[in-house]
Amino acid sequence: MAGPMSERQMSERQNAMRDGLRAAAAVAGMPDLEIVLPQDHDVILGRLRFHYLDWGGPGRVPVVFLHGGGLTAHTWDLVCLRLREEYRCLAPDARGHGDTEWSREMDYAPRAHAADVELFVQKLGLDRPVLVGMSMGGATAVTYAQQHGLRALVIIDTGPAIRAEGGQKIINFMRAPAEFASLDDAIAAAMAFNPRRDPALLRRSLEHNLMKLPTGSLTWKYDRRHYGMLDDPAHRARRDEIWSGVGAIQCPTLVVRGGQSEVFPAEAALDFARRLPDGRLAEVPNAGHTVQGDNPRDLATEISVFLKEVVAA
Repeated sequence: MAGPMSERQMSERQNAMRDGLRAAAAVAGMPDLEIVLPQDHDVILGRLRFHYLDWGGPGRVPVVFLHGGGLTAHTWDLVCLRLREEYRCLAPDARGHGDTEWSREMDYAPRAHAADVELFVQKLGLDRPVLVGMSMGGATAVTYAQQHGLRALVIIDTGPAIRAEGGQKIINFMRAPAEFASLDDAIAAAMAFNPRRDPALLRRSLEHNLMKLPTGSLTWKYDRRHYGMLDDPAHRARRDEIWSGVGAIQCPTLVVRGGQSEVFPAEAALDFARRLPDGRLAEVPNAGHTVQGDNPRDLATEISVFLKEVVAA
């Protein structure tokens, strides 16, 4: 087992991470960003150890970013870099993802994720945060918002009605054989799934989402055991129950759709925004389902404009 890193190794690692962020920002059309690194933290919530990123700014309005299935907190890096001067940006790895522990019971239902968010908010003493949730994280945020007061809510590329073919495509990818001889092989597989992604941005993202097996090959960090249950009737019933309660969400809510999304049709996004008591709609161009990965610059702009309108600093 490798021992703790020396100060020199730690410095080299941080420099490499800064260089990676700087290169990713340039590729994303965000070369003006001040490149800083978030603080990595671990916290015990219930029976699980959770990892999260804290981009600083204590005392500012807290914004908690919830990633989609199969992703990690680092999917939000460029968005958080854009927003960190205005808000305290926090991004946890969900249970069974990234560097957070896996559920012993394989409980990955939206209500379990929402309960984790409740504990996270309590543990960090966050006063009525803003939640930003994409896909799985969007369902988590909606579940939480039905029971708790928020300053505002942003739901990205998901809602009560999604396109079945697009959703099934994602499930099939997450169920597919997942051992890669190298990072380049993992990038090739991910590019085949989503050709919109820039390889340089994807490389940096996947560096945080792969782990080495005893054989030396790489595999995803997320718990893949439960993905066989995503299309069973019980899962669909739980999903319908969650989305049927969106009328209870009273805070200002921005529904964001990727302009080229195969999962969230334009008419479904518009209908969702209209069903919310204080809903509005934005569409991010040149983006599919993974909006923050495909076009982080324009997504950050939409979130910033919305929060300036509805959230008092």
